Amino acid sequence: MIIGLTGTLAAGKGTVAEYLIGKGFQYYSLSDELRLLLREKGISPTRDNLTKAGNELRRKYGPAFLAELAIKRLRGAPSVASAVVDSIRNTGEINALRELKDFYLVSVDAPVDIRYERARKRGSERDPKSFSEFLVQEKREMAGKDTDQQLAACIAAADFTILNDGDYKKLYKEIESVLGQIKVKAAVTAAAAAKK
Repeated sequence: MIIGLTGTLAAGKGTVAEYLIGKGFQYYSLSDELRLLLREKGISPTRDNLTKAGNELRRKYGPAFLAELAIKRLRGAPSVASAVVDSIRNTGEINALRELKDFYLVSVDAPVDIRYERARKRGSERDPKSFSEFLVQEKREMAGKDTDQQLAACIAAADFTILNDGDYKKLYKEIESVLGQIKVKAAVTAAAAAKK
């Protein structure tokens, strides 16, 4: 099973990924691919630099470029039974990942006021410093052109959605519910394939 994560800014995608890692999932991140490329060029991995580099790379090499890097790593890993692919921000990335067997896209969301408070508390240099800056950043990431970030389209393409509007206990229950739904969907798909 391969779970892709997309969703809104500071919705808790990293926390979902950490939970899945704790359950034995191997972790891959499209943002980590970008960070490696920026490090090689001596560029600081700020949110703006990551966004700009990601958009430029998708323009130059195609919208699936970052996903293809992660897929290459995933296929090169020894016996991957379960994996989570984080930081999916373009529909081209989704299309490439859907070529993998047992891939499911999960969107993570929360109300904007909760997300801003989480971003403020984590105090990362990559996060916006004010609520208005947060809203501007999110708007820019939601509806980009073909090779830009397209979070709204990615969220719309999700197979499952997790609403992370409570505490960790509620979130973990939501994740387990989605894992259960994925197992049912996988079993139905396998049964249908066996009948052919």
